[in-house]
Amino acid sequence: MAVIVALGAFLMTLAGGWAAQRVTDRRHLVLGLAGGLMLGVVGLDLLPEALHAAGDEVFGVPLALLLFVGGFLVAHVVERLLAVRQAAHGADDGARVPQVGLTAAAAMVGHSLADGVALGAAFQVGGGMGVAVALAVITHDFADGFNTYTLTSLYGNDRRKALLMLFADAVAPVVGAASTLLFTLPEEPLGAYLGFFGGVLLYLASAEILPEAHHKHPALSTLMCTVGGVAGIWLVVGIAD
Repeated sequence: MAVIVALGAFLMTLAGGWAAQRVTDRRHLVLGLAGGLMLGVVGLDLLPEALHAAGDEVFGVPLALLLFVGGFLVAHVVERLLAVRQAAHGADDGARVPQVGLTAAAAMVGHSLADGVALGAAFQVGGGMGVAVALAVITHDFADGFNTYTLTSLYGNDRRKALLMLFADAVAPVVGAASTLLFTLPEEPLGAYLGFFGGVLLYLASAEILPEAHHKHPALSTLMCTVGGVAGIWLVVGIAD
């Protein structure tokens, strides 16, 4: 059952990527929405789940929050190092680094894989829990597909690579759900991963996606797309609960 439900997540992920492609003539709106979706996923979905799963404290600070800050810093350092390396090879100082987009998309694939594992584990607990988690996974995988395609293409990668990463993100929850037929991922490592990934995602949203969306098109419509993205994730989380 978990694998069958994961196929729904597969289709929703592809639908999100398709939507991101179709509105390229309104790129600022796409980026504004993507930034809002990412902010909502981090603040309303990933962090609460990470804090619940990885509850240990280190010097008075929850481990999930330490990893969240660590993920933010790692994303910043990696981007700066790649930018310096690219500048040393003659690229413009302000040019975007394609590898950053691919790395970010790969992180999205890892997140979708974890979603699939969570889906399979929920069905192991019981049918009711499985249905609740399935609702959350399927609905927010639309946002995952949207963000995966947007992140890959934003950093200068061609359409073929963006589609490849989108397909990988779509397949990931199916693979994750199928893997639970063989084993169950412990809750604490999953929570730690979600905290770290949340920090990476927040950096990309706050330092790259939203500034790009609002720099050339500081329109009310762009802002409303950002707010709408956050509200959409809140709605998904509320329905899932």
